[in-house]
Amino acid sequence: MRFRPCIDLHQGVVKQIVGSTLNDDDARTNFTAQKSPAHFARLYARDKLDGGHVIMLGPGNEEAASAALAAYPGGLHLGGGMNPDNAARWLERGAGAIIVTSFVFGDGRLHRENLEEMVRSIGRERLVLDLSCARRDGRYVVATNRWQQFTDFEIQQENLEFLAAYCSEFLIHATEVEGKQQGIDAELVQLLGAIAPLPTTYAGGISNLEDIETIAHLGQERLDFTVGSALDLFGGAGLRYQSLVAFNQRQPASDFPSNRS
Repeated sequence: MRFRPCIDLHQGVVKQIVGSTLNDDDARTNFTAQKSPAHFARLYARDKLDGGHVIMLGPGNEEAASAALAAYPGGLHLGGGMNPDNAARWLERGAGAIIVTSFVFGDGRLHRENLEEMVRSIGRERLVLDLSCARRDGRYVVATNRWQQFTDFEIQQENLEFLAAYCSEFLIHATEVEGKQQGIDAELVQLLGAIAPLPTTYAGGISNLEDIETIAHLGQERLDFTVGSALDLFGGAGLRYQSLVAFNQRQPASDFPSNRS
C-alpha cells in the first residue's frame, strides 16, 4: 500500500476540481496552483514517489503535461485523451505509462477491439486502465467523458480479471466523492480490496489519516491511494505531504507484480 501523487491539469494549470462537476464550462475548483506542473513533478522525483498520475482534464494541457513529464522522466503516468495515435509520442516525452478510459469505453460500453489496439500500440506493461466509476442501480459502473457518461461495464471480479490480461494497473476514482473531502467510498474500497487482480490505485474523498487507515483495513492493504484536495500541497488542511512521503518510506514491497521503477 503506497501513496501515489497526482498532477491534475485544467486549462494548463494544476488544479483540484470536484469530480462530479467536471466539464469545460462550470467545473467547481477547490484549488488553483501558482506553481508550475514541472515544480510538482520535480518534488515527486526528489521524494522518490513513482507511479503517480498526470491527468489532462480537457484541451489546452499538452504543454503543461510535457513539462511535467520532462521534469520526472519515467516517473509519472499520463492520462487524458490517450489513444493509439498519440500514446507512443507521450511515452517518448517521458510518460512511464499511459492511462486510458474513453478510447476503450465509448458509447456506454467496452470496445474490446480498441483495447486490443492499445495493447498492440504500446504493450500491456505500459497500459493503465482508468476504471473510475459511480454507483448506478446498486452497481459500480465505469464513467467516461470526464465522468459525465456512464457505461454498462460493472466493477466486479470477472470483469477485472478479463481486463487484467490487457493492462498492468488500474486507476479508480470514486467519482461521486472525488474532490469533496467528505470521506471515502468505503463500499468501493472494500470491493476493490477483495477482487482487484492487479496493482490498483484508489482516489476519491480522502480527507484525513483516518480515511487512509480505513483504506488499509477495508482494502486489505492491497490498494494504493492518491490524495488531492485535502493535501496541504494543494491548499488542504487534512493531510501533510511530508507525512505521506514518510508513510511510503515505511511500507514493505507490494504483493503485486507491477511495472514500477
